[in-house]
Amino acid sequence: MKVRLSEYDKNWGHMFQDEAQFLKGIFGDEIIKFEHFGSTSVPGMKAKPVIDMMCLVKDIKKIDSFNEQMHLLGYDVAGEWGIQGRRLFRKGGENRTHHIHVYQYDNPQIKRHLILRDYLRTHSDEIERYKCLKEELAQRYDDTSFYSKAKKSFVKELEQRALNWFENQQP
Repeated sequence: MKVRLSEYDKNWGHMFQDEAQFLKGIFGDEIIKFEHFGSTSVPGMKAKPVIDMMCLVKDIKKIDSFNEQMHLLGYDVAGEWGIQGRRLFRKGGENRTHHIHVYQYDNPQIKRHLILRDYLRTHSDEIERYKCLKEELAQRYDDTSFYSKAKKSFVKELEQRALNWFENQQP
């Protein structure tokens, strides 16, 4: 899939809210809450215009029973897709608009994603560094898989700084 990098769009928050409302109608009582994360959740950040949504649920195993319904509604059902205990649904095909990452409420991956989001929201210098890297990589790579691999080490270091920041915030 081709890398599409966009300036921050305040409509991304509305797209998140609309999709969360729609998904509540599908998953019903299984939902505990939704979180908007990833680059589209950080004001000022350039991003692939794909809304990353975290859907926290009571029991991840029950989510598999929604696969056929999600497929019929136009979502690509991707299973764990490399992260144990997650269920990933992608909406929009080649012009993807949303990634729905479903986690059971106690999955350890949740904390990492939300801390990174909150760290970026409060550190404009990190946003600027990350934006520059994204722009450089988007010019170098056409394909999202190469783009994502190329930024992986930077993101790991960024996550570590975010985790250190979070731990230092705790009383």
